[in-house]
Amino acid sequence: MFLRSLALVALFFSPIQSQADTDQTTLIDSLKSGGYVLYVRHAKTEKDYADQLTADPTNCATQRTLSESGWAQAKAIGAAIAAHNIPIGDVTTSQYCRAWQTADLAFGHYEKTAALNFEKAETYSPEQTLKMRNNTLPLLTKQPTAQTNTVIVGHDDPFEAATGIYPEPQGVMYILKPLATGEFEILGHIDPDAWPSID
Repeated sequence: MFLRSLALVALFFSPIQSQADTDQTTLIDSLKSGGYVLYVRHAKTEKDYADQLTADPTNCATQRTLSESGWAQAKAIGAAIAAHNIPIGDVTTSQYCRAWQTADLAFGHYEKTAALNFEKAETYSPEQTLKMRNNTLPLLTKQPTAQTNTVIVGHDDPFEAATGIYPEPQGVMYILKPLATGEFEILGHIDPDAWPSID
């Protein structure tokens, strides 16, 4: 899936600044001042399979849902962010239950948008990849409210369509810095089990 989608992204990709992962301690310290977009792939589900053809985004019974370990993972992500005194402002999720439930468990509030949903296909056409990219990019480039960080809880394919990066594992967080040019810089990522403890 990664190579397929990445090849399609190359057809439409406009330059986005990126660099090697920043040291985690430096990264977390930067987040304390706000100004970043934190893209979280939803927490663990009971299985990892494509459900975008059959799922009704408004009906949890038709979708992959969080597993018990996924609920615990989402709570742990929120607890780690709170422990590190990282200020959170707006939280936006897809309409899929595994996304907004992750946000609710981690942050206690969220707003859903169809812009973060999948396209209805298992193998995306160039047009569908472009649509997911165009839907996702405005959320990645929007400046957060002063002294806060914006959180987006979404999925693998829309993020890959916008960045060329396949986000794994489930629960991973990518840290992006919106720029005045309308682009963004990808500073790094934190895996869900890699948050440093507070001494």
